[in-house]
Amino acid sequence: MQFVRFMESGVGRLARVAAGLVLVGLGAWLGTSQTAGWWALAAVGLVPLGAGAFDVCLAAPLFGAPLRHAHPGA
Repeated sequence: MQFVRFMESGVGRLARVAAGLVLVGLGAWLGTSQTAGWWALAAVGLVPLGAGAFDVCLAAPLFGAPLRHAHPGA
């Protein structure tokens, strides 16, 4: 559950966005070799990028937590 709390925090959200950007960038950079596998890596990178951008934690339901964290005062 500590993992989910971290991923729901602002730092965890930034980590998801950064991981997504790295995967998308790496896939696009290596995708110049004309292989579909690298473009798939870029597509997979859109998942953590989108999760961070929309503030959802896809791993949270696996630990019994809600998909979207209820921020105090929101």
